[in-house]
Amino acid sequence: MGIHIIRERATPEQIAEMADPFGGMLIKLAVDVEREILAGGGGLHSDAERALLEDGSQQEDIWGADWLPATGEVVFEAMINIRPRQGNYGMEIQNPEIRHRVERIVRRLLEGE
Repeated sequence: MGIHIIRERATPEQIAEMADPFGGMLIKLAVDVEREILAGGGGLHSDAERALLEDGSQQEDIWGADWLPATGEVVFEAMINIRPRQGNYGMEIQNPEIRHRVERIVRRLLEGE
């Protein structure tokens, strides 16, 4: 089990491994909206965020979300989203454009849409 950086559609095995810390119920994600990749797995959004930073992503481009495999729901809340300097004062992504970009990337890489 570990963090996976997903650049192309995730395999069922990758999805299962990323969801494992939460009994298959959800995957904690960090999504780079500029590079259009994501990292998932681990117990905290910051685990996935760190993997993207080490891979060359810029902090201001990374946003946290959860994905629920059973329903396909994307939840836009994470501690890493608290960014007053970028106008995001809470855990939920407040900018509709960023939310849209995060959701589009998650769906493309995890659901193949």
